[in-house]
Amino acid sequence: MTTLTTRTAAAPTAPERVTAKPKRRGAQWAAIAFVIPLVLYLLLFYAYPLVQNLTMSLHRFDRGTFINGGAPFVGFEIYQAVFEHPQFWTIVWQTTVFTAVSLAFQYLIGLTLAVFFHRGGFRLAAPLRGMFLVPWLLPIIVSGTTWQWMMNPDDGILNSFLGLFGADPVWWLSADNALMSVAIANIWLGIPFNLVILYSGLQGIPKELYEAASMDGATPWQQFWRITVPMLRPVTLITLLLSLVYTLKVVDIIWIMSMGTGTSQTLATWAYGMSVGKGASGVIRYSEASAVGTVLLLAALAFGLIYIAAQRKQEN
Repeated sequence: MTTLTTRTAAAPTAPERVTAKPKRRGAQWAAIAFVIPLVLYLLLFYAYPLVQNLTMSLHRFDRGTFINGGAPFVGFEIYQAVFEHPQFWTIVWQTTVFTAVSLAFQYLIGLTLAVFFHRGGFRLAAPLRGMFLVPWLLPIIVSGTTWQWMMNPDDGILNSFLGLFGADPVWWLSADNALMSVAIANIWLGIPFNLVILYSGLQGIPKELYEAASMDGATPWQQFWRITVPMLRPVTLITLLLSLVYTLKVVDIIWIMSMGTGTSQTLATWAYGMSVGKGASGVIRYSEASAVGTVLLLAALAFGLIYIAAQRKQEN
C-alpha cells in the first residue's frame, strides 16, 4: 500500500518536468530577441565607426578618395606626422590643463553644493536644486552664445561688472585668455552633472553613521573626512571618469566661443578643425583627424582601465 501511494503521488510531477523544458526554451528565445537589437545597435553605431576611424588613420584620405575610395595604405605614417607636428605637444598640454581644471572645479563645486543640499533641510532646497540643473538642460549653442556675449570686451556683463571696481576690460576670448574662458564655461556646464550624481551618492550613506560620530564628539569637518569622503569614493570615481571622458571630447562649447583658436585649441577641436577644414586648420585632413581621434580614444580607454583597477582594489 505504501508503494502504490508513493507512485500515485509522484505521477502528477511527470508532466511538470515535461513542460519545464519548453518554458525554458521560450525564455531563452525571448532573451535572445531582446539582446539582438542591442548587439546590432552596438555593432552599427559603436564598432563600425571605431573600425572605420582606425582604417582612415592608416590610409591617406583626401576629398577624392574619401568619396570614391582607393586611399593608399600608409601604416603609422599619419600618426608619426601628427606626433611630429610643431603644435601637437602644445595642444596636448592645453588639453591636459583644460581637462584637469574643468574636472577639479566641477567636482569640488558639485560636491560642495551636494553636501549643502543634503544637510540643508530648508523648504526651498528642492526648487533651488532644480535651478542648478538649468545649464544641463539648455542647448549647448545657447549656453555658448550666452557666454560669448557675457565675455564680450566692449559691452559684456563681466567687463561691466569689473568696471564697477575700476578694473580695465579683459579680452576674455583673446588668444592668450581663451583657454581660461572656455574652461569657465565648461565648468559651469559640468556642475549640474556632478551635483546630481554626488547628491544621489550622499543619500545612500546611512544617517546612523553621522549620528554615532556626533555622539562620539566628531565635528562636522571630521565627519566629512572620515565618513562622507570614504563612503562616497565609488561614486566619486565613476563621476570623475565620466566627466573626464566628456571633457576630453568637448568641441561644441569651445568652437562656439572661440572656434578653437589660440590657447583654447584642444585635441578634440584640432581633430574637428582638420576634418572640416576650418579653425586653425584651413585644409581638410581626414586621416590626421582620425589619428587624433584614436589618440583621444586610447587616452579615455587608459583612464577607464585605471578606474577598473581602482574599483577592484577597493572591493578587495
